[in-house]
Amino acid sequence: MVSKVKIGLIQASHDTSGDEPCQVHIDNAIEKHLSLIAEAAAKGAKIVCLQEVFTTPYFCAEQNPKWYATAEAVPDGPTTQLFKEVAKQHGIVLVLPIYEKAAEGVYYNTAAVIDADGTYLGKYRKNHIPHVQAGPNPQHGFWEKYYFKPGNLGYPVFKTIYGTIGVYICYDRHFPEGARLLGLAGAEIVFNPSATIAGLSEYLWKLEQPAHAVANGYYLGAINRVGYEAPWNFGEFYGQSYLVDPRGNFAAMGSRNESEVVIGEMDRNLIAEVRDQWQFYRDRRPETYEKMVQLLP
Repeated sequence: MVSKVKIGLIQASHDTSGDEPCQVHIDNAIEKHLSLIAEAAAKGAKIVCLQEVFTTPYFCAEQNPKWYATAEAVPDGPTTQLFKEVAKQHGIVLVLPIYEKAAEGVYYNTAAVIDADGTYLGKYRKNHIPHVQAGPNPQHGFWEKYYFKPGNLGYPVFKTIYGTIGVYICYDRHFPEGARLLGLAGAEIVFNPSATIAGLSEYLWKLEQPAHAVANGYYLGAINRVGYEAPWNFGEFYGQSYLVDPRGNFAAMGSRNESEVVIGEMDRNLIAEVRDQWQFYRDRRPETYEKMVQLLP
């Protein structure tokens, strides 16, 4: 396995109004992201991650059963099947965040992981589900409990041809416990596909996730969409997707408002160097952390 791997992070605006039929959203988003993935591959990316629920706007701004129709099976649904072929075509690993329908009335915020030969390796289901008001309109917010059941697959890691990866999704990033479990399971890079707006948590965007990278000695790729999404316009998705290294240095950073491919490089030798120097895993004291997993308060 090579020591250096180029990473592609795709941030994009969603260009269709939420008033459009569901299939219009899916078709337009897939067309746009196929082009961006091809660009990432042309620039040498070997692992590419898309943004949270990439086929739709961030519909959690409202509570509307219309959006259940955008969910599909993973991996047997059409989007995962299509992107298995895309990964194989370009010879890249894909992290594919998608709205999953597991059964009638049971939905998850999910990311499928596809290896560079098109093999589906598994999925992560978002564990931490927010439900908070955001923006000046009390009807708008991150109403995710209306759409998503909390994940039930734990914190898996996926051994791909280009490295061992873990996935966190958006709100998960505020919880260090899962970030640590991914590192303990062997993740060399963790991806956090997100949809987050200015005025709520932007001040944490470049703080929390570099801290996870440092505490766990791995790379972290943070992805955020860009622009305003009609008809809600409840906040600016501020982009600035980035790759941060195990020392907390930003290896690549996207713009605030452009749909683009952000390319950075993961150096596996740096992971080993940092872990040998800091030895955080050696010096852990799990026997003293029992209360952390109790239902307190």
